Amino acid sequence: MPVRTLQDKVVVVGGASRNLGGLLSRRLGEHGAKVAVHYNSDSSREGAEETARAVEAAGGKAITHQADLTRVAGVEGLFDAAVRAFGRVDASVNTAGMVIKKPMTETSEEEYDRMFAVNAKAAYFTMREAAKRIERDGAIITIVTSLLAAYTGLYSVYAGSKAPVEHFTRALSKELFGRNISVNNIAPGPMDTSFFYPAEDEGSIAYHKSSAMNGDLTKVEDIVPYVLFLLTDGWWLNGQTLFINGGYTTR
Repeated sequence: MPVRTLQDKVVVVGGASRNLGGLLSRRLGEHGAKVAVHYNSDSSREGAEETARAVEAAGGKAITHQADLTRVAGVEGLFDAAVRAFGRVDASVNTAGMVIKKPMTETSEEEYDRMFAVNAKAAYFTMREAAKRIERDGAIITIVTSLLAAYTGLYSVYAGSKAPVEHFTRALSKELFGRNISVNNIAPGPMDTSFFYPAEDEGSIAYHKSSAMNGDLTKVEDIVPYVLFLLTDGWWLNGQTLFINGGYTTR
């Protein structure tokens, strides 16, 4: 059986300036990977550059690239940058996303459009571009949410805009048969990051914590090993959504 490693593999990481994407990029560097560190806005530039420095200090190679992934040209430009720097793409991990929590009756058209642009459109075209660039023996991974398996209100447009990614994943994984490219999602529980807190209050934070087996939020450190697994020894898993959440939701 061949040994599957990340040494010299080229991985495009969407949303890599901080939180899950930042830690994942650092771990990829420790495994000798070459990482295209994506960031969205000028405010994220410093974090992305810090991530890239950490990747190289760990033994990998890195570039940074700013792009609005809700625009197809931005997605294409990110993959172009990876190919220019490293000659190819072997894998893609998209951690970028946006959350909003409010009743459906209070959700504006602008909020709806923005959430679907970030969580569905950007995911779709990132997957599409990865499929076009990876020749074979690779992986395409998208981070979704454990709320896909929840029966709850207030997250209609957040979970709703993540839901299409499951079908995108099933369809693309089937289309790539013959090239040995796996396509999967990871659905974390509510994560203890800056992404989570602005949408919540003290009571809801306590509720989310109480719903996992250890009475705490999911940590980015809990998720990274599963991403690394899918990029290496987990290559045979395909077309799936993995709920990594300490029992927060099941399906």
